[in-house]
Amino acid sequence: MPHMKCPPLLFLLTGLGWLILSAVLGLGLFLAMTLGQHVPPYYRTLHVHLSLVGGVAQLMLGVMLSSRLNQAPSNSYPVLYAAINGATIGLLAGFWLGHSLVIGAAGLFAILACLSLLRDWIGQAQEGLRSYLPWLYGLALLVLLGGLSVGEGMSLRLFPHQLIGQARLAHIHLPLIGFVTLIIVSTLYHLFPTVLKGRLHSASLAHATVGLLPSGMLVLLTGFLLSSLWTQLAGGVIMLAGAATYGFNIFRTWLDAGRVNNVAADHLVQAVVFLAVGIVTGMLVSVNFLFDPPGVPFGHIHLVAYTHLLLVGFFLHTAFGALSHLLPTLLATQRIQGIKTRESYLAALSEIVERWRPVQVGALSVGTMGLAVVAALLWQFPLRSIPAQAATWVSLSLLLLSLALFAAKISLMLAQRPTD
Repeated sequence: MPHMKCPPLLFLLTGLGWLILSAVLGLGLFLAMTLGQHVPPYYRTLHVHLSLVGGVAQLMLGVMLSSRLNQAPSNSYPVLYAAINGATIGLLAGFWLGHSLVIGAAGLFAILACLSLLRDWIGQAQEGLRSYLPWLYGLALLVLLGGLSVGEGMSLRLFPHQLIGQARLAHIHLPLIGFVTLIIVSTLYHLFPTVLKGRLHSASLAHATVGLLPSGMLVLLTGFLLSSLWTQLAGGVIMLAGAATYGFNIFRTWLDAGRVNNVAADHLVQAVVFLAVGIVTGMLVSVNFLFDPPGVPFGHIHLVAYTHLLLVGFFLHTAFGALSHLLPTLLATQRIQGIKTRESYLAALSEIVERWRPVQVGALSVGTMGLAVVAALLWQFPLRSIPAQAATWVSLSLLLLSLALFAAKISLMLAQRPTD
């Protein structure tokens, strides 16, 4: 690109590429699991880090930069881009080779990228910005830095053996629950009214969400580290209150705007539903383990189904919704200078995004719930039974269909050049 600029569009497209690759790998792993095939553990590790570091984290960085809530200088974009993608490639190589030093070096790249963004946020905070959004971004970055630091300590074997379990939980949940969820909630409060061309229903409810969700996450993480199910439940209750406040505010914003029907709004509203479903399901899992033995059997496939209500239902719906709005706008802005011509080109790109809207949104939602159906069927049927296998194939086919449709739209938008 000219002048060595690396715009947010590149972060978004690269993050989406990593995320789709990870999703395809994840679908293959789930299929192998239900077929009873042995899968080496490092494949799951590759899937998780490919999705969260290369995919979700990079998408969130692109959204932050494109929203201008994080005013990083344009000449710092290539360094940040190289750091996050170098970290992703290094982590994949390290886990594939089983080499802890490579993993540690890749983690250091991710920490440096995080520190770069944190420096820019501190500069913003010193300017006395009134909005709570930059402060929430700053908190999310601190949480991410904490999770990455714990992972770095694990790769370099800095934790004693008896603390490895707690360190692993902190490494997983700090970036996943803390960073990603906080970034998504704060970004949607900024982005959703823009998608609807309206106004946020209540700033007071937004502030309540900002207080409840981080507090619930802190209590939940404490429960994980202390292995206290009651503390985990308390954190879940607080998080559920935050999610309910957030969901009500988003839903009322949608109603106030006249129930807008477009692909971005559909995905983002569905994401809110899956956030609440995921939190309630997590609380039920904790209640189940209050009994000894647990009230219902809970195996690895049940864990995968539960976690992917958030990983696919909440995160992927949010990613698709945000990108459906941002990519046409960024492409039109980058490719065309004239406002009138840009509006015509933007309309053409938006028309591509809206194609097959019900199929894309519905397939992602039903396919995600299908994973939970597979897990529920295992309480009544064997893994290789016809009902379990049929539910598996239907669920994975729907998820793959939604991914393929969205990837095809991105390709069509990139190929759609402005006309004279």
